[in-house]
Amino acid sequence: MTRRKKTRSLADKVQIRTGRRKDYKKWRHENPDQVASSTRYTQKKRQQRKLQAARKLARQEAGQSIAIHPEQGSDPGSSEP
Repeated sequence: MTRRKKTRSLADKVQIRTGRRKDYKKWRHENPDQVASSTRYTQKKRQQRKLQAARKLARQEAGQSIAIHPEQGSDPGSSEP
């Protein structure tokens, strides 16, 4: 009896007629309601997105602010810088 290789691939966990990757892709396409990400994966991705958003916010706050449209004189048509 041979041991099966440990894998994280979802394709090996789904038992279908032939067990080929091509057949799994076809089955997955035909049955989208039966295919779902694992809770561990979704939790990991949610945490990664939170960290990414926090880092982005920190970068924005740490960066120097520039005046894109600085307040000029009362005349908006003046060409002076």
